[in-house]
Amino acid sequence: MADQPDLLTDLHDLDFVRLLLAEMHDDLRGKVSRFRQLDDTVSAIGSRQSMIPGGEVAYAAWVEARSTFVHGNFVATVLLSQALAEQMLAAMLVTGLDAEPIPARIAFRDTLARCRTRNFISEQDATDLERLMNLRNPLSHHRLIDDPTNLSRRAIDARLPSEEHLRRDATFAISMAVRLMALPMIRLGD
Repeated sequence: MADQPDLLTDLHDLDFVRLLLAEMHDDLRGKVSRFRQLDDTVSAIGSRQSMIPGGEVAYAAWVEARSTFVHGNFVATVLLSQALAEQMLAAMLVTGLDAEPIPARIAFRDTLARCRTRNFISEQDATDLERLMNLRNPLSHHRLIDDPTNLSRRAIDARLPSEEHLRRDATFAISMAVRLMALPMIRLGD
């Protein structure tokens, strides 16, 4: 069996190492720039200590959103930032002394309305979180080319490359995630 070739590829481990190093090198300046941008954004909120409501899913979404942003995986950054927002905000409603029951599958708009009513988030936060939701939806759900939220349509209408739209959307999304991490009710030790 040791001499049987791999069914999927004839590349060996060293070949994969070379490919991985080449990929890591691609856009290295961009990765460093995005890492600095993220670090500056997080540093601007003060202490880096937050208790992330929402459990393992929220924590994983935060960790992976940061990584995907740095590595230029912009669609993933938007999707993960939205997941973080949904997990955190719904969890905030059901925890603490003033917890309230929520439906087993709560809609994000309902979560936002309940968080606004309880002053967990500002009106600007709610508006921006709706914007994040509206950026995520056409990435998750198919849109025809004539839909104004379709990425190709946005690129054509604005005469900007789709990659630029995605970069801007991801920058907004990760900054929204950082704003959530700065909410007063989850900050520790400020």
